[in-house]
Amino acid sequence: MNIPLLELSQITVSFDGLYALNNLDLKLNTGELRAVIGPNGAGKTTFLDVITGKIKPTSGKVIFKGRSITGKKEHKIARLGIGRKFQSPRVFNNLTVYENLALAISNPKSPWPILIGKQSNVQRDQIIHLMNIINLQSMANLKAGSLSHGQKQWLEISMLVGQNPDLLLVDEPVAGLTDEETDLTADLLKSLSGDHTILVIDHDMEFIRKLESPVSVLHQGKVLCEGSMDSIQNNPQVIEVYLGKPEEVNE
Repeated sequence: MNIPLLELSQITVSFDGLYALNNLDLKLNTGELRAVIGPNGAGKTTFLDVITGKIKPTSGKVIFKGRSITGKKEHKIARLGIGRKFQSPRVFNNLTVYENLALAISNPKSPWPILIGKQSNVQRDQIIHLMNIINLQSMANLKAGSLSHGQKQWLEISMLVGQNPDLLLVDEPVAGLTDEETDLTADLLKSLSGDHTILVIDHDMEFIRKLESPVSVLHQGKVLCEGSMDSIQNNPQVIEVYLGKPEEVNE
């Protein structure tokens, strides 16, 4: 029997009687690419906050690699192998692409090896590999601040991969991207799946479709349904959640 990499069981988060999550259940297997969608207020951000330890659930359990991480501090959960990419890219604008990646893979995190260019051959090979993944080899010596918004998103994803987490949580990676950049981001995440377990949250339905992955729909703090994008888009419950009942639409 395969043990899920991540399992959320009966997760409830209540803020003064208001339920951001309500008995939410979700499982994620090793190597899986999973998309999570839902209307505004469905609980998507709180869902990620619970996994990463930013918010402690009112009740329920978060199981990661077979052990409970419920209520653990954020930094301890990160060390266990969960990495999170936020919606706005968080890169060091005054450092080059190479230096950003060098800092991401350094352990412990220190600027000194970067400043003096002291990386091992293995580390240099790893940095080159990460630049190849995001096709930024030709921009290695450019400051990250000069990159396009989409390139910054890819750089941060690559920095996250460089930290070698078991689980990558990617929050709205195509917000503000062009159609071409959106397509390339979908290709990037698909190429990383299998070797990495990835959970993606986004509002862009065409982007979600391009991921060709299972989709979980959140509504009112719980999983409404799961399945392929085609089955999700034809699900009467999902249509009602996004568009309202027919009589409501016609009013």
